[in-house]
Amino acid sequence: MRVRVITVSDRSAQGLREDVSGPLLVELLGADEQPVVVPDEREAIAAAVKQAVADGYDLVVTTGGTGLAPRDVTPEAVAPLLDREVPGVLEAVRAEGRQHVPTAALSRGVAGVIGATFVVTLPGSTGGARDGAKVVAQLAQHVVDQVAGHDH
Repeated sequence: MRVRVITVSDRSAQGLREDVSGPLLVELLGADEQPVVVPDEREAIAAAVKQAVADGYDLVVTTGGTGLAPRDVTPEAVAPLLDREVPGVLEAVRAEGRQHVPTAALSRGVAGVIGATFVVTLPGSTGGARDGAKVVAQLAQHVVDQVAGHDH
């Protein structure tokens, strides 16, 4: 499975802060490349996701921008791109996270399919990314197989 990780962070995009959650997801999800880093801007986020889909990635995972801060716009950038939403994925991610941190319930992430690509938006914290990766790793291959039309 080809995996693309996209980090959404103004400070990381400007080189003011090291991206930690993106490389963590690369490691946990077995991506072949380091994350693409974009600022918290709808157009930049959407463009990076569209490019990953066009490049034929099976799984695209974003990290960051799913909270309640004014510049947290990842769900708004990604949701309109989805052909089919899969809400149970982020319900499971939030449930996993709430076992460790009550504020995990505040994540507004979305998941779904664009063409043949499974897209999931995860929190930017390392804990949220780790919890999300655990859930995504359990589901991703099944989703990719189903989207490709394989029997389950």
